[in-house]
Amino acid sequence: MIVETAGGPVRLAANLKWLFTELPFEQRFDAAAAAGFSGVEFASPYDLPAERVRRLLDAAGLEQVLINTPAGPAGSPTVMGAAYVPEAREEFRAGVDRALQYATVLGTSVVHVMSGLRPDGVDADRAFASYVANIGWAAERARGTGVRIALEAINKRDQPRYGLATMETAAAVAEAVDPETVGVLFDVYHAQVDGGDLITRFDRLLPRIAHIQVADNPGRGEPGTGEIAYDRVLAHIAAGSYDGWIGCEYGPVAGTVDGLAWTERIAR
Repeated sequence: MIVETAGGPVRLAANLKWLFTELPFEQRFDAAAAAGFSGVEFASPYDLPAERVRRLLDAAGLEQVLINTPAGPAGSPTVMGAAYVPEAREEFRAGVDRALQYATVLGTSVVHVMSGLRPDGVDADRAFASYVANIGWAAERARGTGVRIALEAINKRDQPRYGLATMETAAAVAEAVDPETVGVLFDVYHAQVDGGDLITRFDRLLPRIAHIQVADNPGRGEPGTGEIAYDRVLAHIAAGSYDGWIGCEYGPVAGTVDGLAWTERIAR
């Protein structure tokens, strides 16, 4: 979906984990296309064979713009990812390889490598060193594939034990490991909860940003339901050099299709 802002056009992708949840998952592809989206993202395609997801994309005329690395089962130490769990190195590596295999079939250019939770009783420095080493290994696997690794920090109000502390830390890890292959996932909602100052931080991180996601705060609803001045934020993003997708990763307050009226409100 192309939306014209005061700063120029932005490309919005529907996150099918969060949008069109009124429908069974496989029906959300056609619904997204009917609503005007040409790109979709969702965390986990792994419940379906990659070839099946590819057929759903092709039938709806959609591009898959982002997937996550696999998460562990509910209640496990890796339920939000394995990169920050020192004892889960083999699980992490298998997950990265699986994500890259899916990305190849789906034509996905960005894979979000989830940090995961720092395990209780594990020294913070040890966990961070393990994380950096894991991201370095993932970068080596992704190099030359056309896939960029994205690192996302989750705000500490929603998830206080999430390993990756801030987007600035993500940028430092990307710079240290391989800034051409690894970048930052700039989630506007998480950034607002953890420090705000959105436009200044966006400008500072722009050279490292691999993907953007949006939701409002509080409540994590669609833009326009909270405190973030999305007309200004998106116009600023559009006026800069970022030319990638912006994922709509929010919980619609009053239904997906009705909630998309926000895109008309921010239009120039």
